[in-house]
Amino acid sequence: MIELKDVVFSYPRTGDEPSKKTIDHLTFEVKKGEFLAILGHNGSGKSTLAKLLNGLLLPESGQVIIDGMTTSREEDLWKIRSKAGLVFQNPDNQIVATIVEEDVAFGAENLGVPKEELRQRVDHALETVGMADYKRHAPHLLSGGQKQRVAIAGILAMEPDIVIFDEPTAMLDPKGRKEVIDTIQKLHAQKKTILLITHFMEEAALADRLIVMEKGKLILDGQPREVFSQVEEMQRIGLDVPQVTELAHRLKQDGFAIDDKVLTVKELVDQLCLS
Repeated sequence: MIELKDVVFSYPRTGDEPSKKTIDHLTFEVKKGEFLAILGHNGSGKSTLAKLLNGLLLPESGQVIIDGMTTSREEDLWKIRSKAGLVFQNPDNQIVATIVEEDVAFGAENLGVPKEELRQRVDHALETVGMADYKRHAPHLLSGGQKQRVAIAGILAMEPDIVIFDEPTAMLDPKGRKEVIDTIQKLHAQKKTILLITHFMEEAALADRLIVMEKGKLILDGQPREVFSQVEEMQRIGLDVPQVTELAHRLKQDGFAIDDKVLTVKELVDQLCLS
């Protein structure tokens, strides 16, 4: 569904500053229906990657291929953006209308969706994110989590096969975070291909697969329990691991005969009972 081939991207530099690669020869694939989480500290290139996948930015070299279409082909860009929807960190940057249902309709309407079908798409999208009861509300009166779900509904109304989330819970309280993550898991259960950029390790642990970026390069790639078990490497680049995984790692270092590839409290308890 997604393929990056030796992708390089640099932002323009001012004055005599040398150009610095934000994305540095990045290559990886994402399968249809996969839930991929992307981790990395600030400046690692995660948000730039999200914009490259959606065609908002174009690579200097290499190829970004979305379902067989290349972002560098201008004639494919509209198809790519309807195929791969992008949800930003701040929902206020994505909400453009004064009524929820009008905002959800905005993207699909610009794609030329007929009025009758548009009505069905908007209702279905709001139902999917659990915001059907708020369709006549003003977005600015909603909570942060509700706003983010409206922003997601606006993407879903365009009927994308891929949904890219660029730190969608970073500005939310725990309740809002749970609402959004529940929605993401629901979309994954509906066979959408999900890419989640996040700083929260517990969110990343929900994914099928996890990649870690540093200075525009991919340095770790695997299932969450495999990646998070590399505690020293994660800490070296300034990232945490789930607390329960770190505790298991420390217990193993202290001589406990346990498997430190655990992601939940129950798994750790089971390991301790067997040791």
